[in-house]
Amino acid sequence: MVTIVPSLMTERIESLKAGIVGAGAFAIAEFTTIVAQTVVSISLLKGVISPAVLDWQLLLHLAIGAVSGFLFGVTYRYIIRDDRNSHLSEGAVLAFSLVRGLALIENNLVLTDLLSLLFFILQSIVCFAIARSILDLAIKRKLIRPFV
Repeated sequence: MVTIVPSLMTERIESLKAGIVGAGAFAIAEFTTIVAQTVVSISLLKGVISPAVLDWQLLLHLAIGAVSGFLFGVTYRYIIRDDRNSHLSEGAVLAFSLVRGLALIENNLVLTDLLSLLFFILQSIVCFAIARSILDLAIKRKLIRPFV
C-alpha cells in the first residue's frame, strides 16, 4: 500500500483554511454572545445601561477573538489528525477557553466581579465549541483535510 504524503504547501493551505474557518466561526459566535449579553443586561437593568454599539472597543474585542479563533483552527487541525478521540477535541476547546479566560483574571488580578469573569470563561467555552463544531463539519464535508 502506497501512502501519498501531501506537500508542505498543501499542508499550509489546509492550515490557513482551518484558521480562517476558526476565526470566522469564533468571531460570529462571540458577536452573538455579546449581543445576547447586552439584551439580557438591558432587560434586567431596565435601560440603566446603554446597548453595545460598534465602537472601537467592541471591534478590538472581536478582532482579538478572531485571532484566537484563527490560532484555534490551525491548532485544532493538528490536534485531531485522523483520530476521532473526543477527549482530544474537547480538551482543545477547554484548554483554549481556560487560557483565554485565565489571562483575563491574571490581567485584572482584582476578583471583585467574579461573575463577569466566570461568564467570560463560559463565553469562551461556547465560542470555541462552536468553532470546533464548524471545523468538524468542514472536515467531514472534506472542505478542510485533517493533518495526516
